[in-house]
Amino acid sequence: MILGRKNRIYLNVVVQPCSRKSGVEKKNEAEYKVRVVAPPSKGKANKEMIEVLASHFGLPPSRLRIVRGQNSRRKLVLVNGANE
Repeated sequence: MILGRKNRIYLNVVVQPCSRKSGVEKKNEAEYKVRVVAPPSKGKANKEMIEVLASHFGLPPSRLRIVRGQNSRRKLVLVNGANE
């Protein structure tokens, strides 16, 4: 987790597509692992990853955005409006 300005947080996320069930696991202070059922094609895994993370943090999906790693398993995700 990298703290930003004005309730912005940047998260390092590793995505595991094609899992049996979705879930979020905090690996350490700086990294989360997100398991998604969707395959990594046509943005399906990215979309589900955003939905799973948003649900985990209790935020609407519109508050999360992939900043880097659109086509990679390792991503940098911006969380706007986090209350941490």
